[in-house]
Amino acid sequence: MLKTDFKTYIKDKNIELYKEKIINIKNTLNAGGEMLDWYDIDKCISQSDLNKIKDISKDIQENCELFIVIGIGGSFLGAKAIISALNPYFKNKKPEIIFAGNSLSETYLTELIEYMEDKDTIVNVISKSGTTLEPSIAFDIIYNKMQEKYNQDELKRRIIITTDPEKGILRKLANDNNYPSFIVPEQIGGRYSVLTAVGLLPIAVAGIDIDKLLLGARQVNNDSAFEYAIIRDILYRQGKTVELFTFYEPKLEYFIEWLKQLFGETQGKDKKGILPSSSNNTRDLHSLGQFYQEGTPIIFETIIGIDKKGTLKSNLYNYSIEDINMIALKQVAYAHLDAGVESNVIMIDKLDEINLGMLIYYFETAAATGAYLLDVNPFDQPGVSAYKKLIEKELKK
Repeated sequence: MLKTDFKTYIKDKNIELYKEKIINIKNTLNAGGEMLDWYDIDKCISQSDLNKIKDISKDIQENCELFIVIGIGGSFLGAKAIISALNPYFKNKKPEIIFAGNSLSETYLTELIEYMEDKDTIVNVISKSGTTLEPSIAFDIIYNKMQEKYNQDELKRRIIITTDPEKGILRKLANDNNYPSFIVPEQIGGRYSVLTAVGLLPIAVAGIDIDKLLLGARQVNNDSAFEYAIIRDILYRQGKTVELFTFYEPKLEYFIEWLKQLFGETQGKDKKGILPSSSNNTRDLHSLGQFYQEGTPIIFETIIGIDKKGTLKSNLYNYSIEDINMIALKQVAYAHLDAGVESNVIMIDKLDEINLGMLIYYFETAAATGAYLLDVNPFDQPGVSAYKKLIEKELKK
């Protein structure tokens, strides 16, 4: 269950002024069109591909020790977010899932190649274009290692490619070698692709119920997501240019990293937008709490909390650790409000597939709505190409 509180730690906002704008945005989203297929869950993944994911993920679980997912940005963060949120802290599940291609660390790739040596390995490379620098380099190195370890027949079940349905170097590789493959839907951008094969295959391999994830996404109350987008826009126009995504359960760390990409790439353009940041509380209160309370007044918070009953108690207090965590969440928000730092609160009752599916779709809707309110295109990222062109130019020298 997803509950929101936009009153307790937020000063009154006149959201009625946005009524006509929101009607227009709803019409745009409902009409569909370019890059809007994510808004219709049925267009994220077909039933046949869903069944194929379940079959292949079961085979992977039963027949390998190490599953390597190669991708960056939306091809990595969504799956990593859900797997990190739902996996145990200290219990290793089979197969071990490792992510690669999200940095240019030679040390990481060297140690990964060594780690693969004596492990039964399957690889899923994810890239719509097939040419993104970091995953291209990682796949080149890992694919060479896989060719050393396995013959061509074995590779036909050990290399899985998620890419463009028709074109690109990875599509050609899949077709030429008869490797299992999935598509990155043409009308869904990377940061909106968690509920497509991009995210669902690695998530299913982790033993997570992807049907429930999709079910949760279908249950979202979009009116609340629109209200959240309006409040963010009002705060932005009041000079609050940094949004602190605050969480009190460390398992949500990578979910917040996905949120930072979602909002940053969707809205940060044309010299507009809110800078998404994050705070892992209560840890970060002991390093950045002073700034939150008394620093430059440019911050507002969006708190993602888990309101559940706990059983583990300390002898120091007559409360469970979960109760103490919730007390901290509320009292910190009150202290911040006194200092002029307002907080939206988005609460779930437990960390599970249904609630995470709801959060995914909720924030996707809010991010796109916020971009429309800023009058920017929610689905391009022209600024990303600037540094890529310079790197490519240098590499070609």
